[in-house]
Amino acid sequence: MVIFQNKIIYMPSVPPFSRSERIEDYANQCGGITWKEERIMAADGVEIALAVASVPGINEEMRKEASHVAIVYFQGNGGALPPRIPSLSMVLKALQREASPSKRYTLVALSYRGYWTSRGRPSERGIRLDAAAAVSYTMRKLREPNEQPSRLVLWGQSIGAGVATSAAAALPTSVQEKDGGSPVSGLLLETPFVSVRAMLMAIYPQKWLPYRYLGPFLRNHWDSRVALRTIANPRTRWPKTLILQAANDELVPSSQGLELEETSQELGLDVKRIVVSNALHNEVTVKSQGRRAIVNFLNGFS
Repeated sequence: MVIFQNKIIYMPSVPPFSRSERIEDYANQCGGITWKEERIMAADGVEIALAVASVPGINEEMRKEASHVAIVYFQGNGGALPPRIPSLSMVLKALQREASPSKRYTLVALSYRGYWTSRGRPSERGIRLDAAAAVSYTMRKLREPNEQPSRLVLWGQSIGAGVATSAAAALPTSVQEKDGGSPVSGLLLETPFVSVRAMLMAIYPQKWLPYRYLGPFLRNHWDSRVALRTIANPRTRWPKTLILQAANDELVPSSQGLELEETSQELGLDVKRIVVSNALHNEVTVKSQGRRAIVNFLNGFS
């Protein structure tokens, strides 16, 4: 388990043929939202794939005057991006319907290395580099000529929530100093867990089992509690945080989201936690309550 932890944690080929999925195969499920694949390079030279979509305000002619909210989406640990595009499109479609003419949205979904059409092999160290590259790419989008004030939101699902908090915590050094950008305005943590170690303890509470003692041997941590403490640095502008939990989550214990909420409150972060009724781990955006919470959260940035 220690030796093969990357193969256990990261499952880019589950279900089979995930890496051969295409955006075009899901186009008719996206409600008119157009997605395109972009290619970027991580700091170590690994080529990474992104799926990108934008929705303008109601009045396309007001684009130059529109405020721009950009969302970087970090997926869970299994499968490729294209099957997730329809549910992400539902969020964008709702934002498009409700947006003022002076607001537009861009969603940049990151395919980790080793996933979908991205090169390389997944690991925490590598995915951190992927996340930094995706955030840097998105912040350059936010600073296109004639852009009005813009906001950056990081949205992570499951293990992606750990990627999101880690990326936000690393932002002052990995992006701001390099690109002169502004800090993250919002964190959207969907079905998050505290850390890989905390999940081991929660899933295997029996003291006689060896798994709970593997913490010192982990190469993958994704510790959101540590990341939140870094984010709460008094020198930076703290992001608004929304924690979304699935009421019937079959993978992540409910205590994990509660712990992250309590940690955020202790640190003085602006946090809200919502439990989505009748939702399984991967159903938060499918349920109307979850999708409404996401849309309301994103609509709160101007």
